[in-house]
Amino acid sequence: MGRKDAMTNMRQILVNRRDALRKALAGDMSLLKELRSESGGDVVDMALDSAHDEINSQLAEVESRELANIEKALERMRSGEYGLCETCEKPIPIARIQALPYATLCIQCQREAEKEGSANWGGILSSSQETIFGDIELDVS
Repeated sequence: MGRKDAMTNMRQILVNRRDALRKALAGDMSLLKELRSESGGDVVDMALDSAHDEINSQLAEVESRELANIEKALERMRSGEYGLCETCEKPIPIARIQALPYATLCIQCQREAEKEGSANWGGILSSSQETIFGDIELDVS
């Protein structure tokens, strides 16, 4: 598969992910409104609802940042800049794009940015808030 075909496939992957994130975020917000409008239940139920709301809020924040990155990648596709490093303007390897479809830096420039402390982790992790993954519990039933 050539680079052009890979980019075409990546566009469809990004569009599908964008649409799924939009749908999930719309559902999360309606669920939060629904939970807040309900009254009754005991203190334990209210505490569990509050914890669930907090987790949903944090997940929605991560999904919102991912959605913004996808929108930026789709815009870069429209402008013909997708797949090119924002720093050195060389093509980003297909393997990197497949691993992180909204990557804007080649591996070398990403490493340099990390050394300098100016790495943009795609907006997935925020430096203003500490995330402890051991504190997050997910119900997968």
